[in-house]
Formats: sequence, structure tokens, C-alpha cells
Amino acid sequence: MPQELSYVMVNPYTIYKSRTGGVISRLLTRTALDLVGGIMMAPGAKFVEEFAETIVSDPDPRHRATQEQIREYVLANYAPDAANKNRRNRTMLLLFRGNDAVRKTFEAVGHIRRPRVGGETVRDTFGDCIFNRDGSLRYFEPAVLTAPTVASAKKQLAIIARHIGRDGGLLEGIAPTSGERGHQRTLVIIKPDNFRFPSGRPGNVIDLFSRAGLAITGMKVHRMSVAEAEAFYGPILPSLKEKLGAPAAARVKELIQSALALPVSEKMEAEIARLLGPVAGEERFQTIVQFMAGKSPRECRNAAEKKAPGSEKCIVLVYEGIDAVKKIREVLGPTDPSQAPPGSIRREFGQTMMINAAHASDSPENAEREIGIVKMRENNFKSLIQAALNG
Repeated sequence: MPQELSYVMVNPYTIYKSRTGGVISRLLTRTALDLVGGIMMAPGAKFVEEFAETIVSDPDPRHRATQEQIREYVLANYAPDAANKNRRNRTMLLLFRGNDAVRKTFEAVGHIRRPRVGGETVRDTFGDCIFNRDGSLRYFEPAVLTAPTVASAKKQLAIIARHIGRDGGLLEGIAPTSGERGHQRTLVIIKPDNFRFPSGRPGNVIDLFSRAGLAITGMKVHRMSVAEAEAFYGPILPSLKEKLGAPAAARVKELIQSALALPVSEKMEAEIARLLGPVAGEERFQTIVQFMAGKSPRECRNAAEKKAPGSEKCIVLVYEGIDAVKKIREVLGPTDPSQAPPGSIRREFGQTMMINAAHASDSPENAEREIGIVKMRENNFKSLIQAALNG
């Protein structure tokens, strides 16, 4: 069976209520599809108008009534503020690829059902459809949008591709606290250890980050190149060379004394640390780059290999808000998971000082540097859609 591309659009209210991580976790575990793309979008009026026109397509009167309600929901909740066209709602678009992807995604999202049942689907858990006693609709929230058929998926993906360059990407000046004193932007990477096998971990990590109370304004599914990893982690290389000399020397001293029964003075140990520090630091740096990109710098034969997308997948997010750097790092926890407080991301999901679930910028200045390295203003989202539509 040929692979399909499906999409899920996370509604502005779902994002506002910080339910994004839970939605992603549910989709990953219920579909077993490959999450291949993601982007933040601030829909413009033209996109909303074109997209809404495609929603009603089912001849079944029961499903058609729901689709008509979804169309009205999109027109009311996705469009820019009528009084201020520059004030736009945020939504997150996700692309999933795999066999029978459209059907699997639609089943995981679920219908808006009455009577409501348990939390089997995304809409069972995160959506709402409340009626008055006379049967009239009181409240309607579908949580996310997706296509019910392959034909509608292709039509809607084509519309998304046409508008994503203008309405999507790293959203500038759209966070609720933009322009306020103390407003910051910070970068988060959901690291490759969360993608070792299909699970809800990436969504669970994002869910914990929501405790910071910040706005997501950038998102991409990324495969970091060796060159990007070298640039990203380059500033820590001098520190690694300095810090790892002493542990290496202590180990060498232990081996010499036990194997050769020779004394090692403090002066000798210090000299060994001086000699081994750069070697140990470089080895650790090579390991870090390999962990993030799937290949170490010394394994690359030329510059082209270094610049090619790596084999390891991660999710990169940009968060904005007051004191964003501090708030995100408090939720993340210290580098060493064993020293992280209960409830922090690294305590819950980390294993070692390298395999520790996520990265977060340590200053606003580093956040901007890192945003540039991983090219948050560029995204392969549109090209993924175009390849699927042309395939």
C-alpha cells in the first residue's frame, strides 16, 4: 500500500488551553504514523475563507450537519480579529506519513459524538459538544481538524501549501506578551532519545513544558546536520576540555597504581589532566554531535556530508512570554537527571547528562543564536506537501 500524507490542525483554543502536548501524544500512540512535519500558523482571512469552503463534503445528513458546524467554527475562530487584522490566532499544523495515513488520522481524531463517550479519541478527550435541553447547540469545540478522506486531504493540503509561506513559520510579534517588559523568546529541542521507538513521549514532554504558561510561536520537525550540531554545541567545547581533564587523570592514576604499583604524585596527576583534558573533551563533543545528528564530525568525508540532514529526528519549538528562559529551564530541570527535582522533565524522562530528553536556551542571546542555527525561519513543511501531491 502506498504511503499517504495526512494532516492535523490543532485549533487555537486547544493551543490556548495548553493541550497541544496531549493531542500530539494521543496522535502518535493511536496512529503509529511517522510525524514528518510541523509548523505554527497564524491564519489569514484568505486562507480561512478557502479552507472553510472545502469542509462540507459528506452527503450523509448526520455527518454533513457536523461538517457544517465545523465550517462555521473555522470561520468564527480561525479568522483574524475583525477589529485588528494584525491580531491573529495561533494554530499548529502537523504532518503524518504512513500506510493508510488519512484513515488512521481521522479515526484517532474521532467524530463529534452525542452522547459523548469515554476518552478513546482526541475529540473524546479534548473536544466538546454541549446541547441545551431543547436539542439546540450550546457549545462546540472540535479540538483539532483533519480530513475524512484522501480526496479532501489532498484538496486541503493544497490550500495549506498555497498559504503557509505567508501565514506560517516563526510567528513574529503575535505572542500575547509581545512588547511588554520582560518578554523573551527561548528555544527548546525535544531530543532524539524521545524518538527511539514509537511512543507518546514527545507529546508528554511538550505537555510538561506547558506548565511554564508560555506561548508556542515556532515549531518544526528537524533532522540536525553535523554542521548544525557542531555550531550549536561549539560553545561548550572549551568547557568540556577543561572539566574532563581531572576525571580522566583520576582514572589514569587509579589504573597506574593498581596495574603497575607505581606512585602518581599530585604534580603528575595535574600534568596528565592537562594532557588528557583536550582529548577527553573532544571525544565527548564528538559523542554529543553523533547523538544529535546520527554521525560524528570525524565520520564525515567532506563539507557536503556535514551539511546534509542527519538521521536523528527532533522537534524544535520556540516559546515566548515574560521571563521565558527562566520559566522553561525551571520546568526542564538541571542537566544531570539524577539531580533534577521530581516532576521536572529531565527527572521524568532523562537518563544521563547527555540523554536527558530536551534542551533549552540558557539566555535570550543564546536563544537567538540557536534559532538561527536550526533555521527556525525555514521549514520543509510546504515541500513535504508538494512532494506528496505530485507523487
